[in-house]
Amino acid sequence: MMPAFGFQEHEHTADWELEVWAPDLPGLLEQSARGMYALSGMQIQDGLRQSNSISLHGEDMEALLVRFLTELLWLEQEQGLGFDDFSIVVDRQNNLHAVLGGSAIKKLEKEIKAVTYHNLAVETNQTGLRVTIVFDV
Repeated sequence: MMPAFGFQEHEHTADWELEVWAPDLPGLLEQSARGMYALSGMQIQDGLRQSNSISLHGEDMEALLVRFLTELLWLEQEQGLGFDDFSIVVDRQNNLHAVLGGSAIKKLEKEIKAVTYHNLAVETNQTGLRVTIVFDV
């Protein structure tokens, strides 16, 4: 039996492909972030913690997902921050507000350049939501 939420890497030519599932959109966003960090081998430092708030809007669930992960990549690349604590709220108009807890990156094994829209479609099923994300590396 598959757990209610999670992520799994799939083989994909030249890029990385990640299948993600969760019962709802905030959970799908969190699992997508955790999966992206796992693919890149990110480890954050112990000790001093930092909290960041972000607010985003997406025209649909796919756009919101890409904007959220792209914001996390920007925080990783420009500020050297990674996150392991997520409090995410999304309203019916696809407005996201998230409070992220994390710290400075200790180790990053592989760089993700971008989140793509390649074959991106959030699907609804009996257990919640599922999406396959392709990352440019």
